[in-house]
Amino acid sequence: MSRIGKTLIFILLIALAAGGWQAWSKREGADKNRQTTAKVIRGDIEETTTAIGTLQPLNYVDVGTQVSGQLMKIHVALGDSVNQGDLLAEIDPTLFTTKVESDRAQLQVLEAQLAERKAQHALAKAQFDRQKSMLAANATSQDAHQSAEATLKSANAQIAQIVAQIHQTEFSLKANETNLAFTRIHAPMTGTVVTLPARQGQTLIAAQQAPILLRIADLATMTVWTQVSEADITRLKLGMDAWFTTLGQPDKRHYGKLRQILPTPDVVNSVVLYNALFDVENPNLDLGIQMSAQVSFVHAVAKDVLLLPVTALNFKGKPDEATVRLLQDGASSPKKVTTGVKNRLQAQILTGLNEGDEILIGSTEKKPTSGGSLFGMSHPGGGGKSR
Repeated sequence: MSRIGKTLIFILLIALAAGGWQAWSKREGADKNRQTTAKVIRGDIEETTTAIGTLQPLNYVDVGTQVSGQLMKIHVALGDSVNQGDLLAEIDPTLFTTKVESDRAQLQVLEAQLAERKAQHALAKAQFDRQKSMLAANATSQDAHQSAEATLKSANAQIAQIVAQIHQTEFSLKANETNLAFTRIHAPMTGTVVTLPARQGQTLIAAQQAPILLRIADLATMTVWTQVSEADITRLKLGMDAWFTTLGQPDKRHYGKLRQILPTPDVVNSVVLYNALFDVENPNLDLGIQMSAQVSFVHAVAKDVLLLPVTALNFKGKPDEATVRLLQDGASSPKKVTTGVKNRLQAQILTGLNEGDEILIGSTEKKPTSGGSLFGMSHPGGGGKSR
């Protein structure tokens, strides 16, 4: 190829590159001039503090045993519904039955001894009365009178001793009858069996603490245990509205009111979290134990109001006053507005705008260029030097 041909090809490549540069510059300028806008709409808004919670039953009881022995029979299964007073389990009653029968037999023996002592007391009383009358008539000696008196006092003491033994045996019988009753374990409340760690045939030892057989929970009312960071906990007030959704029902809200904030926090990975509790009704039992809840504590709410994205607002000075750029006839002008309820996405507009107004969110104006072109070539008529 001749030198002239190579030169022509080189000039053609430069021309194509310059044309591509100009096309790219125009497209970039058009993109920079593109404007993002938002319209003032009407809707509802909430200002909330969000956190993660866990569902637990409000009322539950761990059912244990106060006596030791072999778990002979369990009458319920996991998930069963029980009523207060229903028989839940039985412990082998043989040892306690034996103690009760032994106390009853001992009580019969003591009652027979008491009857014998009362008969002896009656005889001693009659002999003392006779000696007393004879002593008044000088018909007996002083020694005989004193001996009859001592015999009567001894009979009284023997009766008192037997009576005390009877009371002691009655107390022992009552205790053993109570322990015998404890071998039949009844439901202390109405609810659902939610845990059942005990097994039939298991030997239970209640010497130091009551072994847990099962847990009964009332699932009709659930408590949401919500962990709130120390930065947000001071914004929460008792009695404020709260709601949550679950993973299985993300579109269904469950409502309650903040009942309690526990004073002692949990520290997880150096993060201080306080437990905030509120209760919700669970009539359909669709809320389960340990379910995760996306919780929102409501600070303020406004319905059917004018709304605008917060990105369109320029806050300077007062927290409820801002400036926006109102678009009219293709031109934007600043406009002062007053805001109300705000969240991370939207803000309520109280004054300054009307429904349907178009607000400029952001734009970049095209800056004038010096006319420089690729490879230091000047645009036709540009007259400027390349950079």
